[in-house]
Amino acid sequence: MAKSSQDVSSKRHFHWTNKVGSEDVEVPTSESFSTLIQDEKKEDDKVVAPEASVPAATSQATRRKLRAVAISRLRSVLTVFGKNRFNTAFGLGSRVVGTLFGYRRGHVHFAFQKDPTSQPAFLIELATPISGLVREMASGLVRIALECDKEKEAEKKAVRLLEEPLWRTYCNGKKSGFATRRECGPKDWDILKAVEPISMGAGVLPGNNNEAETGSEGEVMYMRAKFERIVGSRDSEAFYMMNPDSNGAPELSIYLLRV
Repeated sequence: MAKSSQDVSSKRHFHWTNKVGSEDVEVPTSESFSTLIQDEKKEDDKVVAPEASVPAATSQATRRKLRAVAISRLRSVLTVFGKNRFNTAFGLGSRVVGTLFGYRRGHVHFAFQKDPTSQPAFLIELATPISGLVREMASGLVRIALECDKEKEAEKKAVRLLEEPLWRTYCNGKKSGFATRRECGPKDWDILKAVEPISMGAGVLPGNNNEAETGSEGEVMYMRAKFERIVGSRDSEAFYMMNPDSNGAPELSIYLLRV
C-alpha cells in the first residue's frame, strides 16, 4: 500500500519533458517540496496507525525506510535542479539566434544568443574584414572553422568550449588569422538591440552622426538568422544557418574544434 502511494506521489511531483536536441527538466517548485514532505508524513501516519499492536521495532524500521525513501527522492530532485540551473546559466539550446555584424571598414563579429533578448553566450571577433566575408558569401557557401588547442594534461582545467579565448580561423579552407572571444560591450549590445526585432535578414545600420565617435567606421553591416546547434563532444560544436528558402546545404556554417 505504501509503495503504491509513493508511486502516485512520484508521478504528481516529477514531470519529465524530453525535447529533441536537449534535455529540459521541469523542476518542482518550493511549494512542491513542502507538499512532498507533507505527503511523506501522511504516508508515515497511514503505515503506523494500523500497526499499533505491532512490536515497536517493526514500526520504527518501517518509519526509517519511509524516511530514507523521502530523502533519496529529495536528493534526486536537488540534483536535477542544480543541473538545470547550470544549463540555463551557460548553455545554448539546439536552436540559437546568430548575428554577424561589423563596421563597414572593420572586422567580422559573431554573436550567438539563446534568444533575441538575452546576453550573448558566445561573442567572437575575427581578423577577417567584413567586406571580404560578404564577398565570400555572395560567391557561394561559406564554411568557417575555429580551432583552439587543448591544454596539457598537467595544466588541464574544466574550460567549456565556448569559453576558449583564442582561435585559429579558416574560411573555406584558407587560413584567415586569429579570432578572439570577447565580452559584450555597450556598443556591441546597442547593435544587438537594434536588430532584436529582426528574426532573419541582412542590412545596414546607419552610423552615428558624431564622426568623432565613429571615426571612419560609420555604418554597421549585419546579417541575422537562426542557427541549428549540434554538439559533437565537449571539444566540438557546429552551428548551421537555417534558411527556409534554401533546399540544399546551409549558406553559412561555423565549426568550433578543440584539437
